[in-house]
Amino acid sequence: MKVLVVEDEPSIREGLVRALRTASLDVVVADTLSAARTLLARETIACVLLDLHLPDGDGLDLLAELRLSRDAPPVIVATSYDDGDRIIRAMRLGAHEYVTKPFDLPGLRKAVFGATRAHELARRIEPPRDAGEPGDLVGRGPAMRLVWKAIGRAAASDSSVLITGPTGAGKEVVARAIHGHSGRHGGPFIAVNLAGLPGSLLENELFGHERGAYTGAAQRRDGRVTAASGGTLFLDEIGDLAPDLQTKLLRLLQERTFERVGGNEPLVADVRFIAATHAPVRPDAEGGRLRPDLYYRLAVLEIDVPSLAQRPEDVPLLVRHGLERVRARGISEEALAALCRREWPGNVRELLHVVERAAALAGDEVVDVRHFPEPTPQASQLARTLAEQLGTMSMRETVALVERTMVGVALERERGNRSRAARLLGIGRPLLYAKMREFDLSSPPQAALDEDDEGDR
Repeated sequence: MKVLVVEDEPSIREGLVRALRTASLDVVVADTLSAARTLLARETIACVLLDLHLPDGDGLDLLAELRLSRDAPPVIVATSYDDGDRIIRAMRLGAHEYVTKPFDLPGLRKAVFGATRAHELARRIEPPRDAGEPGDLVGRGPAMRLVWKAIGRAAASDSSVLITGPTGAGKEVVARAIHGHSGRHGGPFIAVNLAGLPGSLLENELFGHERGAYTGAAQRRDGRVTAASGGTLFLDEIGDLAPDLQTKLLRLLQERTFERVGGNEPLVADVRFIAATHAPVRPDAEGGRLRPDLYYRLAVLEIDVPSLAQRPEDVPLLVRHGLERVRARGISEEALAALCRREWPGNVRELLHVVERAAALAGDEVVDVRHFPEPTPQASQLARTLAEQLGTMSMRETVALVERTMVGVALERERGNRSRAARLLGIGRPLLYAKMREFDLSSPPQAALDEDDEGDR
């Protein structure tokens, strides 16, 4: 089979040719987009290894052209610029794989053979329209590169997506990136926290109601499904959805129709569904919370977002991103090193919260270690306990321990303010109150009340 190497640097090009020919591959080369187009028109190419930065243009332009051809060979994008947005754009345009310089040659050869085997599948991928920037999704390490590629593939289809991962890892940010790079990017992105409302209110929130459906329903109201028409409906904390609503959601996914509460007129749901959960939901998982038919309808595509502990190399990038968001002056090397050494049980959300608070305390100064709160004893003890008890605790016991610790940490860091603690955890206040009762937690005596909490007492 013949491989086309498109690379303008002579030394890199020659090295690639030698590496591929040792694997008994027939190699042809091009050093410009123009030369590559000529070879693609003249030769039968089984795979393209494409550099993105070429003298006469952007390799993504050639990739876009190839994806419009039914007989296009699979493309492996190669570049020294390990940039998340370009990974998404490349994968969204149908690239089979993404590799960075300097190359892992055995891995590259494996990717080339894999690309040719997947040729038929790759030819069926249709490129969606151009999309916007990925926003707050930050990371360039190996774990996040897998997420970038998965986002690109998900954006190229209209299938339902299930995003899994720990609390605070950035699941909603991943969902927004999928929407922003999809063919629905011009439509609305509507998020619903399924854990934040009781079942009766949640059904009304999702589907809306007809006039007179219940006492106080003075006029018809559209729900979130209608609001998301033409765009994406993001269902956060799908694992907390009540069984009766799981049945109704399954019907919505299967038939793409629904009725408002109190109504009997079928309405069409023109939405793309993305769901997220931190809880086990697979039917074969211990404590799985979704009925199997609903799980398989939602998890047509599945993306697992890593915890911050799984991608420590991204901490400096996230810190700088957080400082840029609040326009801070900068951070000292000592402070950055201190953040890199810390454990982050609250993941990206906790890290960005600490950075934002430190920037506020620093004011016009550069952020330094004195602007950081000390790690809470609960968080440090949690890490030690999990390490010591690994293999002896059930999944249910482990989840309960983590949840109890995170609720306690959030309440302590927000000085007992339950509204802000719920926002820090990314959950609704009703769920926070339920967790406080479940774990027998109370607000610290120095609780600082805000308007919402005043109304609760």
